[in-house]
Amino acid sequence: MNKNKNAIYFASDFHFGIPNRKGSLERERIFARWLDEVKNDASAIYLMGDLFDFWFEYKTVIPKGYTRLLGKLAEIVDSGIEVHLFRGNHDLWAFDYLHEEIGVILHRDPQITMLGDKKFYLAHGDGLGPGDKGYKFLKKTFESRLNQWLYRWIHPDLGTRLGSYFSRRSRLTKMLRGEGDIKRRVPVDEEPMVIFSRELALNDPSIDYFVFGHVHFPDVIEASATAKIVILGDWVSKFTYARFDGNGLELLHYNPPLQ
Repeated sequence: MNKNKNAIYFASDFHFGIPNRKGSLERERIFARWLDEVKNDASAIYLMGDLFDFWFEYKTVIPKGYTRLLGKLAEIVDSGIEVHLFRGNHDLWAFDYLHEEIGVILHRDPQITMLGDKKFYLAHGDGLGPGDKGYKFLKKTFESRLNQWLYRWIHPDLGTRLGSYFSRRSRLTKMLRGEGDIKRRVPVDEEPMVIFSRELALNDPSIDYFVFGHVHFPDVIEASATAKIVILGDWVSKFTYARFDGNGLELLHYNPPLQ
């Protein structure tokens, strides 16, 4: 790493697009300010999934909006900072546009990689571990090339409106509208990604960190005596992220400056 740019940042679950354009834009501006701050010492930024609440790329059409967000990401990439994007369960229909137009490095599968002298297992986190067979079947359905091809035959106005309609019926949207809160489905030790990580840590004790999004509740817990699981939280209501300085990984909270 460049000695002046030696930090690596991780953030996840932004769900831009909900609850409406105005509400999403406010969070996009907060995220853009965070990017402006971390770019001063960042060598890489990892966005661990669900950048958008709904995203589908047609051959020549992408969803309307997100101009400030995409422009800021392009600026970060153009400055020489790597931006990695892991597809989540809400933006798994991100194909080539973000890479070709912005230069984002897109990941479709979990990655095991060395950052400094530490070994990381990186993934959005959905579909890992035991159980949740219904979701795993649904994910395979959405990832089917045939189904993606069929969806492209829906007019973009209708296809985007249809996807946005279902995303705006989610618990997250209702929470942002003040109609309730998001609660844990299960205790953190029973989360499938945590069970998965602890099993993998036994088989591969060289892994130092497991980094996930998806769950929305920020946490740092043990995978083994030598490995930690870092769940990043979200940028819907918690505005949490992690910073790796080459030695350790710290979970932090972003307090945006007053305008």
